[in-house]
Amino acid sequence: MAHLKIPVTKNDHAIGNPSSGRILVEYGDYQCSHCGVAFPLIRKLLRQHGDDICFVFRNFPLQESHPAAVIAALAAEAAALQGKFWYMHDELYENQAELSADNILGYAAALQLDMPKFSHDWQSQQLLERVEKDLEGGLRSGVNGTPTFFLNGERYDDYDETYQSLAMLMEA
Repeated sequence: MAHLKIPVTKNDHAIGNPSSGRILVEYGDYQCSHCGVAFPLIRKLLRQHGDDICFVFRNFPLQESHPAAVIAALAAEAAALQGKFWYMHDELYENQAELSADNILGYAAALQLDMPKFSHDWQSQQLLERVEKDLEGGLRSGVNGTPTFFLNGERYDDYDETYQSLAMLMEA
């Protein structure tokens, strides 16, 4: 079984209860249709069990298959610098079929981000390095597709694009 090689830290994008004893890490791609299926299921899991789980999202853009995946990941990271990672994360998944640069700028404006700062950060080498670091950590952990989940550091291979397969995490 594969193990998470890069431990979760305070620098990760996390939501839920970090002291719950259940840390679920997703390596995801904003343009991946399978991640798009997982997105509402994870939201439901957090609504129903948010006090009992911490969800961490890490970027794993599969650029060869999904040409907008990197710019989407960079947009989420740029929004994070303004305290709105999860808002942009959700916006990107909710508009997964519309991930052009112009549309992403529109999502940023709709989130009332500081647009000059967003535009600058979105193109920064620092954020590209963060996305690449997530990708590299995923590769080191045996990730070869998205979404890939780890529960408490162990790869979770029972996800089958159903809510029930995620809800089973609460029984683990």
